[in-house]
Amino acid sequence: MAATLKLLRLLKYQASCNPSAYCAAQSMAYWNMENIIHHGGQNLPEHNSSCHPAREVKNIGDITLSQRICTTSSAHLGLEINKAFAPKANTLHPDKPSAERVGKEDVEVFDAFGGTRVFLKLRPEYQLHSYNRSETRQPLSVSEGGLILHKVGVYQNKLPPEVITTYFCKLSSLPVEQHSGLLSSKSFALLCQLSVKNIQLFDTSDLISILKAFVDLRIPLSPSMLDVYETRFCRQVWEMNLDQLLLVADLWRNLGHRVPRFLNFFFSYLHLHWKELSLSQLIHLIYIIGENRQVPQDLMQKLESLILKYIDLVNLEEIGTICLGFFKSSSNLSEFVMRKIGDLACANMQHVSSHTLVHILKMFRFTHVEHVNFMKRFGEIAPQRIPSLGVQGVMHLTLACSALRILDERVMNAVATSLPPRVAHCRSKDVAKILWSFGTLNYKPPNTEEFYSSLINEIRRKMPEFSRYPEHLLTCLLGLAFSEYFPTEFINVALSPEFVRLAQESSKFELTKELYTLDGTVAIECPDYKGSRLNPYLQQEASVMLWNLACKDMRSKPEFLEALSLLETMLGGPQYIKHHMILPHTRSSDLEVQLDANMKPLPINSEVTPTEDAARLQFKQVGVSLTDDLMNRLLKGKAKRYLQGETELETGQPPVELRKKTAGPLVDSACSVPDRSGNVGTDGLCPIAHIQPPLVKLAIQFTNKNQYCYGTRDLLGLHNMKRRQLVRIGYRVVELSYWEWLPLLKRTRLEKLAYLHEKVFTSAL
Repeated sequence: MAATLKLLRLLKYQASCNPSAYCAAQSMAYWNMENIIHHGGQNLPEHNSSCHPAREVKNIGDITLSQRICTTSSAHLGLEINKAFAPKANTLHPDKPSAERVGKEDVEVFDAFGGTRVFLKLRPEYQLHSYNRSETRQPLSVSEGGLILHKVGVYQNKLPPEVITTYFCKLSSLPVEQHSGLLSSKSFALLCQLSVKNIQLFDTSDLISILKAFVDLRIPLSPSMLDVYETRFCRQVWEMNLDQLLLVADLWRNLGHRVPRFLNFFFSYLHLHWKELSLSQLIHLIYIIGENRQVPQDLMQKLESLILKYIDLVNLEEIGTICLGFFKSSSNLSEFVMRKIGDLACANMQHVSSHTLVHILKMFRFTHVEHVNFMKRFGEIAPQRIPSLGVQGVMHLTLACSALRILDERVMNAVATSLPPRVAHCRSKDVAKILWSFGTLNYKPPNTEEFYSSLINEIRRKMPEFSRYPEHLLTCLLGLAFSEYFPTEFINVALSPEFVRLAQESSKFELTKELYTLDGTVAIECPDYKGSRLNPYLQQEASVMLWNLACKDMRSKPEFLEALSLLETMLGGPQYIKHHMILPHTRSSDLEVQLDANMKPLPINSEVTPTEDAARLQFKQVGVSLTDDLMNRLLKGKAKRYLQGETELETGQPPVELRKKTAGPLVDSACSVPDRSGNVGTDGLCPIAHIQPPLVKLAIQFTNKNQYCYGTRDLLGLHNMKRRQLVRIGYRVVELSYWEWLPLLKRTRLEKLAYLHEKVFTSAL
C-alpha cells in the first residue's frame, strides 16, 4: 500500500507539470463512450462536469480518478473483455468502405495512400526507415489479449513503462477483426491513459514501438493524446538518427495525423545533416515532404543538389516520387533537372507506370519546362493508357497538355472517347479542369456533342458540390465559353448575388477576374440572356485591376513600345492611336485605330493633346482689314461663347463641342492649315468641325507565343474568344504576330514602317 501511494503521488506530481497530458487522459477516459471508431475520425468533443457530473475529473493523478476509472471488479472486467472481443455486426471497420468501393468502381479507384508508396518496395534500404504494414509477426490469440487487458485493469498504475510498451506491441498483433472491439474497451483506453502519464519515462525505441502499435490498430485520432506524443517526439529529435526520424515521420503519415511541430524540428535537423542523406533516405524524405505539404524552400534547394548527385541511380518510380513530392510542396525544380528527368523517362517510356507518368507531367506543368521529345513519346503511349486510367489521372494528363499548350489530337480524342461512359465518377474539380483544358486548347473532338452534353449534364448533378467549391463552377463555364457553349441556367446561378458573395467569401482563390470575364462574355455572345449580371461596382473594380496588370505587362516589353512609337509616327501623332482594353474582360490590351471614309486616321485618344500642332499655330499681325462682315463674325462668335458659358454653368457640364475638343481636330478639312512658316490665313478662324463617324475600327493585337498552341499558329481559347467578340462588336482584327514582328526588330526603321503601313491600311480595305 505504501508503495502504491508513493507511485500515485509521483504520478500526480508529473501530471501537474504537464497540462496537455491531463487533457489527453481525460479524452481517453471518455473515448469508448463516443461513437467515433472511424479511421481518421473526427475530433473528440470536449467534456465537462455539467455534461458528465458523475465523472468529474480534477487531476490525472488524483486517487479519486483512479477509483472511478481504473478500479474495477474482476467480474466487471471479465464481462468487459468478453464484450470487447465479441463479434459486432454494427461496428464500422476502417477498411470496409474502401473495400466496397473497389468492387464497384474498378479502374476508377486509385489507392492514393498505397499507390504513392510503391517505391518503398523497390530497394531493401527503405525497410530501415519506413513502416511496412504487411510484415509478418507472431499473432496474438484472443485469450492472450483478454489476459493483457485484465492485467491492465488489475495493476493499473503499477505497470512500468517497458511493460506498457510490450502490451501495446502484443495487442497490435491481434487479428484485424478483433481491433474494433479492442479499441472500444475501457481497459485499452486505460492503457492509453497510462502511456500518456508515463510519456516522459519512455525512451526513443519505446515511443517508436507505441506509435507503430497505434498504426497497426488504426487507432482513432484523439488529438489531445497524439499532441502529447508529438510534443515528446519533438524533444527527442536531436537524439535520433536519420533512419529513426524518417521512420517516425512515416508512422505519423500512416496514422493520418499531421505533425507540423515535429516536422519543423526535423527540418531544422536536416539543415545541418542534409549531406548525410543516402539515396533511399532522400527519396523517402521527398515523399514525406510532399504528403505534408510543408517545407522551407532553402532546404528544397539543397535537396535538389542531392537529386543531381543521385540522378543516374534512381529508377522510374523514384523519379515519379521526386516529381510528386516537389509538386505537392509547391517547390520548383530547375530546368536542367527537369530535362534530365524527361530524358530518363523518354528512354524507358513504355516501362513507366501510368501514375508515375501523371506525376512527371504534374511537375512539367508546374515548372512550364518544354521537353519536346518527352511530349512526343507521351503522345504515342497515352491513348492506349487512358482507358485504363481513372478519371482523376485523365484530368491531370489533360490539364498538363493545356498548361503546356500542347495540342495532341490523339490524346484529346482518347480522352473525349473514354470519358462519357464514366463521367459519373468525376469530381467537380475533374469536370472543371477537363472542360477548361479542351476550351483552352480550342479543340473540339469528333464526338463533340456526346462529350460536351455528358459533361454539362454532370455539372447539373454536381451543383450542390459547387457551393463548396465555387471556383470549379466558374472554371467549367469559362471552359465552355471558350468552346462557344453557354448553358444559361448555370450562368444565371454563377452571376447571382448569392453565388458571387459565396465565391468572394468562401473560396481561397481570388475569383473577381473569372466572374468579370464570364459576365463580359455573356453580354456580347448572349444578347437574349435575361438572367443575373455582375453589379457595376465589381465590374469597375475588375476592369481597373485587369487594366493595371495589362498595362504594366505591355509597358515592360521593348518590342511593344517600339511598335507603338512607330505607329504614332506613321499615323501622324499619338492622338490617332489609343492603347487600352477594348474588351477589358478578355484580360489583354489593344491598340485601337479608327479610319474615316478616306482611309484617314481619326483622333481618338482624348488623353493626348496635339501640342505640336498648337505650337505651330502662331498668329502674327498681317494687317487684316477690319470690315463690317468681319466684325459681325467676331461678335457672333463672342455671343455664342457667352451662351455656351451660361449653359455650362446651368448643367455643370461643358457643351458638346468643348467636350469633344481634345478628341477632334483643331480645324476641319475646309479650313486653312498653317504652312511650314507657321503663318495662318483668315480662313483659319473657323468653327470646330464635327468628327466624322469612323468607317473602319481596327483592333491591333500585339501577340506572343504563349497565346498559341505550342509549335502552331492556332490561338488558345481565351484569345480566340477575344477575336470572336471583337468581330461581333464591329472591329477588324489586325495581328502583329511575334513570328513576323520580332525578326523585323533587327531591320531598318523604314522596313518596320512599311510593314506597319501594310498591316494597318491593307486590313482596312
